[in-house]
Amino acid sequence: MKILIVDDEINQVKMLEGFLKRQGYNTVSVNNPLNALEIVKKNKIDLVISDYKMPEISGKELFEKILIVNPEVKFIMITAFGTVETAVDVMKIGAVDFIQKPLDLSVLLSRIREIEDSLLINSAKKEIEEKIDIEIPFKNNNILEIYKTIHKIAPQDINVLITGESGSGKEVIAKTIHKLSKRAKNPFIAVNCAAIPDNLFESEFFGHEKGAFTGAVSKKKGKFELADKGTIFLDEIGEIPLYLQGKLLRVLQEHTIERVGSESSIKIDARIIAATNKDLKQMVEKGEFREDLFYRINVISVKLPPLRERRKDIPIFIDYFLKKFSNGKVTIADDAKDVLIKYHYPGNIRELENIIQRAVALCDNNIITYKDIPEEVKLESFLESNDSVDLNLNREIEKLERELILKALEEYEWNKSKAAKSLGINERVIRYKISKYSLKKE
Repeated sequence: MKILIVDDEINQVKMLEGFLKRQGYNTVSVNNPLNALEIVKKNKIDLVISDYKMPEISGKELFEKILIVNPEVKFIMITAFGTVETAVDVMKIGAVDFIQKPLDLSVLLSRIREIEDSLLINSAKKEIEEKIDIEIPFKNNNILEIYKTIHKIAPQDINVLITGESGSGKEVIAKTIHKLSKRAKNPFIAVNCAAIPDNLFESEFFGHEKGAFTGAVSKKKGKFELADKGTIFLDEIGEIPLYLQGKLLRVLQEHTIERVGSESSIKIDARIIAATNKDLKQMVEKGEFREDLFYRINVISVKLPPLRERRKDIPIFIDYFLKKFSNGKVTIADDAKDVLIKYHYPGNIRELENIIQRAVALCDNNIITYKDIPEEVKLESFLESNDSVDLNLNREIEKLERELILKALEEYEWNKSKAAKSLGINERVIRYKISKYSLKKE
């Protein structure tokens, strides 16, 4: 970050310049504010720290002129003659802070670092959007921090572990890392480990030769071979059985695979991005996941928060999915949007996407109204947000809901899909309720 210091007091300029250079910042300084304009015109200045009261022009006038040259420049005003009115005046035109003399250098440094962090995040976001041709619909600071991390690690050929609940966007993050990496022009192969039967793991991962087992009527390349020179995304890696974890570890160490039924090795160059909704550390402690494999895949960890912890993002996602599914032709009424913002989202972003897609298909007159929102969403939002509901009534409703879900599960022998269908809810909701009420099969 390049900082321009403007002050007619020479000693003040020298003190600030010396302090900021010791902190590692690239600085340039002037005593005449009129010269500052020329510097901004000829150089990429990120931040201007300027005195307010100067003989030639005031700090406020300087800032107004600089904004014409470069509207992206950040501005901190300092003065020995500060008043509330002056502070409000300069903040109105876009100054990020107003600090009184004598300067507390620790306060100034803290503010500069906040600005630097913000610039890095915005720069990363802009570059990501340009390279992968999307507009990132996020406002939550945690998510912006994640994208800053992605921007740093994507070009480096290191393994990444993405954690978070189902539907929170782990594959989107994995694809973004791939598209920003040196491997972007090569394959991105996604593997849902939870969907592979135990007896087919080796064949799916490493491929097989013709006749290797019953049904192997021809030679087949595995996912690792298909991902050569590119990226392999192992979604729900916690579902890989222990016997295969050792073989996967060997692939990561030696960068070779052997097809089932073959004795020859094939060299593989694939970057590993893994994801899970489980606590792998806890699985390691229980002996359900190899510790050495955990550390191999967890070189860099990216944790995605669930949608319910990112409520500021929900309106942005609503607009994003409306545009996606209706080309912007469908709008949403305020009461319907309010319900969606208050909902808990056990299925996270994927559930919100499905709700919007369904509502777009069913709404009248291109407007999604309250009646177009699924009943379980309206009920959950009402119970969570309406303070006037008696707590005893809430408890009774939850007790009844627990009993109904348990009864349905027992009736269908804990087949969650069938139990959910009988209750008129989707499978993601019933999984969330099972977790919420700590229901267990006897």
